[in-house]
Amino acid sequence: MFEEGFWTHPLVETAGYFSVVVLCLIVAMVIFEVVTKYKNWEEIKSGNLAVAMATGGKIFGVTNIFRFSIEQHTTLFEMIGWGLFGFVLLIFAYILFEFLTPKFKVDEEIARDNRSVGLISMTISVGLSYVIGASIS
Repeated sequence: MFEEGFWTHPLVETAGYFSVVVLCLIVAMVIFEVVTKYKNWEEIKSGNLAVAMATGGKIFGVTNIFRFSIEQHTTLFEMIGWGLFGFVLLIFAYILFEFLTPKFKVDEEIARDNRSVGLISMTISVGLSYVIGASIS
């Protein structure tokens, strides 16, 4: 039905990578919703800027990791596998951030709209996504 070259055409490959990464991002956001003690989208809807910054950092972090994975891996399955591994590392970093701040609870501060904690959370997600991405390449 399709020519063999159809599946390797840059437009088709781009659409495929885009679709897969969007699906992986949705799964990642559902997992982050379970991991955090607040409801991301309800807090964002109510104007909680700290949650918006932390969530934006997670979205950027996950997509940046997949960017590195797309760049370096030749098959869709390799890209997904390494991207998901990088995502697991990003979750680990989030849990580690909570552990390394014993004077306050990160989730509670973000839920209270503590923008300083939201900004640091965003910066950690974005910054570590570059380290994770470079290491999975």
